[in-house]
Amino acid sequence: MSSVVIYCRSGFESDAAAEITFQAAEQGFAGYVKTKPNTGIVVYECFDPSHGDEIIKKIDFKNMVFARQWFTGTLVDNMPLEDRVSAIVNATVDFPSCGDLRVETPDTNEGKELSKFCKKISTPLKKALEKRATVTRELADKKPVLHVLFLSNDTAYVGYSYTFNNSPFFMGIPRLRMPNDAPSRSTLKLDEAFNVFIPPHEAEDRLQPGMRGVDLGACPGGWTYQLVRRGMFVSAIDNGPMNDDLMETGQVKHFRVDGFKYRPEKRNIHWLVCDMVEKPAKVTNLMIDWAVNAYAKELIFNLKLPMKKRFDSVYECLKMIKEELEKYGVSYELQAKHLYHDREEVTVHLNVTKVPQSLYS
Repeated sequence: MSSVVIYCRSGFESDAAAEITFQAAEQGFAGYVKTKPNTGIVVYECFDPSHGDEIIKKIDFKNMVFARQWFTGTLVDNMPLEDRVSAIVNATVDFPSCGDLRVETPDTNEGKELSKFCKKISTPLKKALEKRATVTRELADKKPVLHVLFLSNDTAYVGYSYTFNNSPFFMGIPRLRMPNDAPSRSTLKLDEAFNVFIPPHEAEDRLQPGMRGVDLGACPGGWTYQLVRRGMFVSAIDNGPMNDDLMETGQVKHFRVDGFKYRPEKRNIHWLVCDMVEKPAKVTNLMIDWAVNAYAKELIFNLKLPMKKRFDSVYECLKMIKEELEKYGVSYELQAKHLYHDREEVTVHLNVTKVPQSLYS
């Protein structure tokens, strides 16, 4: 397969294109990008047809900031409207055996118009693929996922991704409900971050009731809400007012302090979350300070992006984090993602696994 198809937010195609070009070059792959503004997809065409499969194996999907999902595949166009199923099935002749089928569309208004059609064709397509043994009858989560990404009624990219290196979510988007009692819609950003960054089998240990958290720039409490609902005790840092219902839980202490100046008295904070509106470099330096001084074990924070050079801005901040933590001998895990509920921002997760005691003792 020569094509790598990437899903992204509409309007961020240039950032996703810059990212796959950079990541592919880092791994020694060569190719070129095909994309159009506001289509929600980017296609990377490899010069070597065998490299599509290699790219989706070797490039760590967790390192892809602007990609919601990806797969390697081929374009199937001018499908006969009376038998699109056969055209798609014929395109999968050389595919590996897959354990799941996802019939999807780009996350655009045009894509949404195709959603009913996608649901309608999914059943007959699944049966035809099962008959060819291209897709297993029962879900097999260790096998590749077969993707059919419809661009129009007669055109689709057909391909596959590997479950060890893709998004587990349909269209790369976790399906979340807005809680009726949440103080603001920003609560969904942190909820999605937990779903994306914390593996389900680790969530019970890493999101335990009784943990202590700090929310910098907390007002009115959208992110604090997610910590409280998981049974944590939260220090909410903001000069503005907090939601009354949150304060009545008894799990929140409100400190009217500048989030850039606040530091905890004890190093017993598991979660630091931060959604302050400030230049990304300033927020990045603040997070580095919290990590190096062992004020918190896990950090989730947003970087508000500039209008131009968004890819460059994010990667410069991530590079800064890596260089500073490695300079001080801090062990860590770092991920960043342009989440579905993000807009002009990227969410970063920093898991600090070990800090030399000499740095803060």
